[in-house]
Amino acid sequence: MPKPVTVRDYMSANLITFTPDMDILTAINQLIEKRISGGPVVDNQGNLVGVLSEKDCLRVALQAGYHGESAGNVAEFMQKEVKTVDADANIPDVAAMFLRDGCRRYPVMRNNRLVGQISRRDVLRALEALW
Repeated sequence: MPKPVTVRDYMSANLITFTPDMDILTAINQLIEKRISGGPVVDNQGNLVGVLSEKDCLRVALQAGYHGESAGNVAEFMQKEVKTVDADANIPDVAAMFLRDGCRRYPVMRNNRLVGQISRRDVLRALEALW
């Protein structure tokens, strides 16, 4: 019987993270510059406190860029309710979560600490390896 394929085998461990007090326009610039669609938000102790996505940034980008309104910080726009997966989770289970929840990525946790992120594309790579 083949070894189970886990999130740890396919997750990204080198993450771009944001802080709640970071200027939202700076965070948007990082999303664009780094060509990423979102990332975890961590406090000064490294605890996961939210997730910031392109979708979260669209409203503020429109307000600041088009209407000339002031922006704010990441904490005002991030998603505070975050679904996570464990590093040892089975890839087929995570694929089912993606289908059910409609998320594009999940932060990956191990012993209550952020250790990475897994995306739909990562799961597709893992499933392709099983063919």
